[in-house]
Amino acid sequence: MSAVNKEIKRVTTHILQKMKQDGERISMLTAYDFSMARIFDDAGIDVLLVGDSASNVMAGHETTLPITLDQMIYHASSVVRAIKRSFVVVDLPFGSYQGNSKEALSSAIRIMKETGAHGIKIEGGEEIIESVKRIISAGVPVMGHLGLTPQSIYKFGTYAVRATEDAEARKLIADAKLLQEAGAFAIVLEKIPAQLGKEVTEALTIPTIGIGAGKHVDGQVLVMHDVLGINKEFKPRFLRRYLNLYDDIYKATQRYIHDVKGRDFPNDNEQY
Repeated sequence: MSAVNKEIKRVTTHILQKMKQDGERISMLTAYDFSMARIFDDAGIDVLLVGDSASNVMAGHETTLPITLDQMIYHASSVVRAIKRSFVVVDLPFGSYQGNSKEALSSAIRIMKETGAHGIKIEGGEEIIESVKRIISAGVPVMGHLGLTPQSIYKFGTYAVRATEDAEARKLIADAKLLQEAGAFAIVLEKIPAQLGKEVTEALTIPTIGIGAGKHVDGQVLVMHDVLGINKEFKPRFLRRYLNLYDDIYKATQRYIHDVKGRDFPNDNEQY
């Protein structure tokens, strides 16, 4: 953790903007429960994203689409109760904002009132800009999300790298500028060419947070289950694993089973 971060009592949108201006990279991870959020917050993470990826890693669904607004509120409330420093952003789930800016505002307000989170994240560009404007006009900070947008997976039909063609790249840049003009405080760029990530970052005054968007963005975000090696199947190029908890937990569980079956646990010192 940098000397700058040690002095921060609470990360805010203002702090994140200053980090971009100062060239300090923004660290971001997903979190879905109290215990893990407390560890990440104590370690000094700048932003915690209560992602709709909970649909995958917590509930076992194939996509992010099934998770509901009530479920997102449950996870977000658990995370917010754990933190003292980090900025907490919550995904608006599929079906809670598309095509209806009034519903989008209602969903955002529910998240803010019922969880205590600090902002919401919403996928898309021009097609959801009215929702972004309406939410921001109500005083709710909005983080955008462009590139690979998992809620639109059935539209695209693949998790391949996005915006590799000029037309899509130009639209992504235009959408990023629209989100900035609408008042978004930051934008997640997912699975796009590194050069495009650089171009978008340089074109904006607000921070960009990459996940598979190269090293020239203003910060990085990864899913906690991937970083910690709880999930073994997901192995994209952009992922760096910092632990292999699947194997560690697997082995610990086997030792526990062995000790219980062998009547070694509990021993005399572990009973009353």
